[in-house]
Formats: sequence, C-alpha cells, structure tokens
Amino acid sequence: MRLSRREFSKMGAYGLAAQMLPASAMKAQESGRKIGYCVIGIGRIADHFLRGVEQSSYAKITGFVSGHRDKAERFAAQYGVPASSIYSYEDMDRMRDNKEIDAVYVALPNNMHAEYTIRSAKAGKHVLCEKPMSTTVSDAEAMIAACKAANVKLMIAYRLHYEPLNLKAIQLIRDGALGQVQSINGAFGFNCGAGEWRLTKQYGGGGSLFDVGIYVLNACRYLTGEEPVKFTGVTSTITHDGRFNEVDENVSWTLKFPSGILATGSSTYGATMPGYFKVYGTKGWLGMDPAYNYDGLRLRASYAGAKGAPRIELDEANPERDPKQFAREADHLAECILNNKTPTSPGEEGLRDMRYIQAIYKTAGVEVA
Repeated sequence: MRLSRREFSKMGAYGLAAQMLPASAMKAQESGRKIGYCVIGIGRIADHFLRGVEQSSYAKITGFVSGHRDKAERFAAQYGVPASSIYSYEDMDRMRDNKEIDAVYVALPNNMHAEYTIRSAKAGKHVLCEKPMSTTVSDAEAMIAACKAANVKLMIAYRLHYEPLNLKAIQLIRDGALGQVQSINGAFGFNCGAGEWRLTKQYGGGGSLFDVGIYVLNACRYLTGEEPVKFTGVTSTITHDGRFNEVDENVSWTLKFPSGILATGSSTYGATMPGYFKVYGTKGWLGMDPAYNYDGLRLRASYAGAKGAPRIELDEANPERDPKQFAREADHLAECILNNKTPTSPGEEGLRDMRYIQAIYKTAGVEVA
C-alpha cells in the first residue's frame, strides 16, 4: 500500500476506508448493479467472506465451486444461488458461460491459489485471491501474467489495507506525528492443531510466515511505505509431537528499509501470540493490539504535539464486527470492476511478499520452493 501524504490528506483523518474511491463508489451506487462472486472452496475463511458479502453494497454471491456437492447445495440455498451455478473443481471452467458470475473468491489451501486463479482468469472472471498469494514466486508471477492476458483484475485479499484504524496509523506516520520512524516490531501466531493442511509443506508452502507472519511482514511495508532491502531470518521447532515434521514451529526475522528503519517480526504455530505491531519514532510511538483480527482492533499512540502544545495521547477502538472487513474487500474489487480501476492490493502486492518470504527463509537456511 503506497499512498503519499497528499493522498492520505485527501482522505481525511477519520473514516478513511469508508471514504476510499468516493467517486467510483458513487458511480457504482448509481449503476444499481452488483458484482456477482463465485466462491471457490467453502471452508472457514469462505464463511467469513460469505457473511461479509451479505453486508456489502456492491457484491452478491452467484456461484460456488466445491468438491462436496451436498455442502455447496446447502450454501446455495442459503444465498439464493441456483443449482446450475454450482460447479465441481473438474468442471468449473464452464462458468465462462455464466453471465451472473463476474468474479471469483479463491478460498483454497495456499498451494491451490495459482491453479484456480489462472483457470478463473481464462474463464474471463476477475479474481479476489486469499493470501498468501501462492507458495512460490513463479506461481505468483504466472497468476499476474494470466490475469493480464485475460484482461481481468487480480486483487489479493489484504483486508487490513481497507481497515480504518490501520489506515489511520499509516496517515499519522506519513504526517510526521512520530517524527522520524526508527524501528517497528510485531508478532502474530496461534497454537495450530494436528491434522491442519497448513502444517504440510505441500499445501501450506512452509511455516507460519506464509500464514500469519505475512500480516506482520505486510504491515511493516505499509507502515513505512518502503520496500525492504536486507533480510535475516531464523527458525526453530521446540515441540516434537509430530505436528512440525514438515514445517517450522517458530520463525523470527528482521527487515532493513532504504531509510534505515529496522523492523523485527515473529510468528508461530506453537503458542497463542496475539497479533500486534508497534512503531517507534523520534517524537513518539503508536501501536495496534490487536492489529490483525477480524474485529476488536485498537490503536494507541503517544507523541509530541505542536510547539507549546501538550503531548497527544490516542486510544481508539474500531467498533466494527466480523465480517465487516470482508465486506470492504468484496466492495473494493466490485467498485474496481464497475469503474475499471486497479485494486489497492493487486497481484503485484502479493508477489512482493512472496519474494520477501523466500528471502527470509533463505537467510534462515530453510528451503522453500
């Protein structure tokens, strides 16, 4: 997310996400048309998205792709989708002829993102793909190329790029409230249960950095507005109960940015690690804790006011509840389709993170594809 100070100033200090693309939102609203999404994969994350679309302004559910026909039929009945718009993974290419489907939401395990994004693009459908974008840099590059060749939009589901408090944190930094930023640290993790696909290298691509650590990595990038130029990484596995035979349990890393800002991050599959970030500058600090959850986000800051003014202390919570963040994502891509705009989090954004994840693991001596 690379927004200049001028662009943030135009958005205003409060309700930033709600004000994004106001002209296009107005055009979309005036058109009266909603963008139809086909959901590929009906797991836990898809349920959040489906409920989000119910709260959206410019999106609706018009199709499903699933390996479980009975499950897809239950969801189709709930969301008013005809049986003819339910597809299997084998025959989903038939959606090319379904005019009710404008876009797809790819909610599959990480290693399947590339195949189903590329197939959807070839079927002429725009793509909203969950993160991480893929498990390899080459797959991410192929996804971008396929969408460009098909002239469809590719958006990666970085939901926090559209969340008001994260946007406010960025604006405060860009406006110089903290002075010169010096360092950032953050973490995110959970105690992953046995049998999860994310604990396999085949489906997950690697350890927790692909899954929850990517939030921390991406936040460091949008908070600084810079791209890292130097990486270090280290991994460890402490719990030997069979869960971590293929992927690491813990990973920590450092990033150095062109300005000299240093960022440290950690993620884990072995313990509950509430997600947060904290930014330290010459005039003060700001932090979010929690920072990456579906709801309950909270921003705190303390920094010097103007000359002679008292110090500013900020404590602000976002009252929005799950699945509002998913509604924002669905609406953003819908607006981009209706108004021929480029998404704020396009495929290139996901590709950068894939390259940085690969670089971090390389310095840790861990081979990833």
